[in-house]
Amino acid sequence: MAQPDVRELAAQVVHEVRRQGRSLSAALPGAERTIDAAMWPLLRELCYGSLRYAPRLDVWLGLLLTHPLRKRDAWVGDLILVALYELFFLHTPDYAVVSETVRVARGLKQPWAGKLVNAVLRNARRREAELLALAQTDEIARYAHPQWLLAQLREDWPDDWPQICAANNARAPMTLRVNTRRGTVASYLERLATAGVAARKVPTVPTAVMLDKAVDVADLPGFADGDVSVQDAAAQLAAELLDAAPGHRVLDACAAPGGKTAHILERAGHALELSAVEKDAQRMQRVAETLRRLNLDACLVTADLAQLDAWWNGQPFDRILLDAPCSATGVIRRHPDIKSLRRDADIASLSRQQQQLLDVAWRVLAPGGRLVYATCSILRAENALNIRRFLARQPDARESLIDARWGRAESHGRQILPGEDGMDGFYYACLSKQPA
Repeated sequence: MAQPDVRELAAQVVHEVRRQGRSLSAALPGAERTIDAAMWPLLRELCYGSLRYAPRLDVWLGLLLTHPLRKRDAWVGDLILVALYELFFLHTPDYAVVSETVRVARGLKQPWAGKLVNAVLRNARRREAELLALAQTDEIARYAHPQWLLAQLREDWPDDWPQICAANNARAPMTLRVNTRRGTVASYLERLATAGVAARKVPTVPTAVMLDKAVDVADLPGFADGDVSVQDAAAQLAAELLDAAPGHRVLDACAAPGGKTAHILERAGHALELSAVEKDAQRMQRVAETLRRLNLDACLVTADLAQLDAWWNGQPFDRILLDAPCSATGVIRRHPDIKSLRRDADIASLSRQQQQLLDVAWRVLAPGGRLVYATCSILRAENALNIRRFLARQPDARESLIDARWGRAESHGRQILPGEDGMDGFYYACLSKQPA
């Protein structure tokens, strides 16, 4: 049985993200299973790249089409989008891109689509100079971000927003977390060097190692044995700020995919009682798999954090990590589909959800305990403004200042912007509960 064309699959994945609201991580694996593994790198490149630059490609497509496509024909636009990315970013020869994309369109039994694809792609090459000029003069095309997000970044980060956009459009490095109970960072760097993998320490994060070039996890020394995990350096700061010690009762709220859960346990050994709560059963499975590989144990609870009666036994926690659901605007470089999936209206809704979860987590925190609030967002409405509102309504809450060499101090908490020290965008605030 013939395999699907990789361009057809890429267009299908892009269509599912942009028109059906599926995440790239949900849509891509199914497409990969239909082709040989040798074709996966090209499929991933086409999907990730097309979504990374979708705002620019949409501007170009608007110029190249004489009439807007009907909603039911949006799949043709997504097919052309993938072809434009391949033409202008991967520099695949014109004849290959045009002929193969036209063949895909014709194969879908839409004769008009093949003609349109052929005309648009040939027109794109003829008008290349005009398209490239538009990528400098049109703001959306230049920065390859949706207008609402550009406006929000400019408001929150008036001096930094162009650099944020550039970092979002860059490829993220592969960063590792060394299990320091099984070896030092220095010794692991030596193991990587012996394996021919170039890497360096992240100065501001004691457990982090950044690779010069991404590799398969199977090529990482000791990965299967739990010596190391893949985790961005900014995410590794959560366990350090939480500072859970042997004997503590710990809650990891919204725990999936489990990297922070594992790191908390690695730091404190097996001598603490950790409950990991996650409402999505499939994502909880990832937590279980992570802990299994690292030979770590925790109480895994599949439940909605906000529904206390469904999971809490009434015993308060000494430490709580609330890694709250957020816009993920700090990790766009890893998840470019965020540009297509997020909307301006989402931010206020997410902020309300975050405040609700903060209040719920505060109820189960013991007096004298610590709560670390974290997001992978760079929008103040989800971060410092949330903490300001929380402190105003919780009289027994106090903020602990974070004295660190990473990120920058906010009115409340501390913010890392994408790309700073090679890290993802992350926000942290530390809160302590005053004794009655």
